[in-house]
Amino acid sequence: MVYKTIIIGAGAAGMMCAAQTQNALVIDHAKAAGEKIRISGGGRCNFTNLYASPENFISNNPHFVKSALKRYSQWDFLDLVNRYGIPYHEKTLGQLFCDTSAKDIIAMLKSEMNKSGAALWLNTSVKTVQRTDGSFTLTVLKDGVAQTLECDHLVIATGGKSIPKMGATGFAYDIARQFGIPMTETRPGLVPLTFSDDRFKPLAGVATPSRISAQNAPFEEALLFTHRGLSGPAILQASSYWTEGQDISINIIPDAAHFASLKSQRQIAGRRNFTTELATLLPGRLVDYLATLFDLSGNLADWSDKRLDTLAEDLSDWRLRPTGSEGYRTAEVTLGGVDTEALSSKTLETKSVPGLYFIGEAVDVTGWLGGYNFQWAWSSGWAAGQAITQS
Repeated sequence: MVYKTIIIGAGAAGMMCAAQTQNALVIDHAKAAGEKIRISGGGRCNFTNLYASPENFISNNPHFVKSALKRYSQWDFLDLVNRYGIPYHEKTLGQLFCDTSAKDIIAMLKSEMNKSGAALWLNTSVKTVQRTDGSFTLTVLKDGVAQTLECDHLVIATGGKSIPKMGATGFAYDIARQFGIPMTETRPGLVPLTFSDDRFKPLAGVATPSRISAQNAPFEEALLFTHRGLSGPAILQASSYWTEGQDISINIIPDAAHFASLKSQRQIAGRRNFTTELATLLPGRLVDYLATLFDLSGNLADWSDKRLDTLAEDLSDWRLRPTGSEGYRTAEVTLGGVDTEALSSKTLETKSVPGLYFIGEAVDVTGWLGGYNFQWAWSSGWAAGQAITQS
């Protein structure tokens, strides 16, 4: 069977790409399309961010994302969502979620694919990919039956290694290596960090506002202590900048003025135990834990300005060195991937193999937590689809 375009991967990027082309064939080994969309955002899909810009993405080439994001922005995708009447809301920091279900986004993409005449083959695994005389030949197993397919344009939209229980594999990287497309190092991103000594086990479940920094990239959101280490939005964000062997800096009193109120409280509640007063600003269990690390003895009246200032410095730059992360098992994204230097930033087509495209998470482009990675899927899928349509 011969197609102009075959897209491997029926996720966010692949479905968006198929919606832009004519009569493409989309292949996926899963039983359903858009499975990562379905589970994202607690089942409500944080489908984009109002503030999406190139500064919210990590790549060896920070300029690479500019073309696709400019030509298909969050406002373009939001316009599509509005046309389908999908109800949504802004949660925090520009994050947009479906009011009802992530399935609304999947249904919208399927509808767009139907309009473009795209065919969808599920339960289909790709066994081999070859290129001969300017076209691609694929051998696949569809429902256990071997078939041979040919196409002029082959789009790889299979994502990275994150969340293997959802079927994630390194397929995109295997194809890149097969065709000599350079790769950058891959590792888990947006992932909880772990400590081998279980030091935070007594604090499991405690959450508090914080400012977390890794490699001078600060993120001010919630910090969550777990049995194995640290999680929460601030940690997930910082994890994409952290590498093994490095410290992270934790500021658990990001509102310094709030902490400074302890000085004025000395006149009112000077006889109160200092830890009791500190527990009005921080979770009680966290205060108990901090008391094992810092001298928090005495009543509030016993604390001089200098002693308070010293503690404030300690709590605003608490240095820790994680042992590692929870890995791809819980990572929301994969950092690194197909080297952007090997791709056209306008079309996502490889420079050395005409007709071969890589889009979405497979590429060395990783967004922050908060809908940015979905926006990259929409933008890169749209860019590749438009380029194929115009070819």
